[in-house]
Amino acid sequence: MHLQNKLSHRQNGFSLVELLMVVAILLVIAAIAIPKYLQARVAANEAAAISTVRTLATAEAAYLNNYPTVGYAAVLSDLGSGGVAPCAPGPSSACLIDDTLANASVAPGKHGYVFTANGSFGTFLITAVPLSNLGGPRSFCVVADNIPRVNPAGTPITSVSGCLGFQAVQ
Repeated sequence: MHLQNKLSHRQNGFSLVELLMVVAILLVIAAIAIPKYLQARVAANEAAAISTVRTLATAEAAYLNNYPTVGYAAVLSDLGSGGVAPCAPGPSSACLIDDTLANASVAPGKHGYVFTANGSFGTFLITAVPLSNLGGPRSFCVVADNIPRVNPAGTPITSVSGCLGFQAVQ
């Protein structure tokens, strides 16, 4: 009878060794997955930055078309609505991009990048510079030729000639 009682009272749950094995397996999976996730996030942020500078270049071209006597938009916020709803288009609020992007010239920016647009009558310079550890390691720019270029160092691009010196985005 004593043997029968022992068999009927089996312990429920997992042993310490089994639990340690599960934790070890989870740590191995995390060690593989986390770097891949971070690489994917950086690639996505860079792709979004390139797309955004292309969008801003298109908005600059539309701005020039709408306001030929003004030239290109002097600052990024000129392409937005100026926070007014409904938007009344004009040289200081052209209503060509949303206000989230129009105000992305300061942190927190958008997609880990801070964007700037500086225009004049003859040309413009649009830049995307990464915020520390939020964007990617590279910065981007586009000028009136509408070809996005990449600065592998990730530093700010301050002039049209400086932008033209970088390689086009592949």
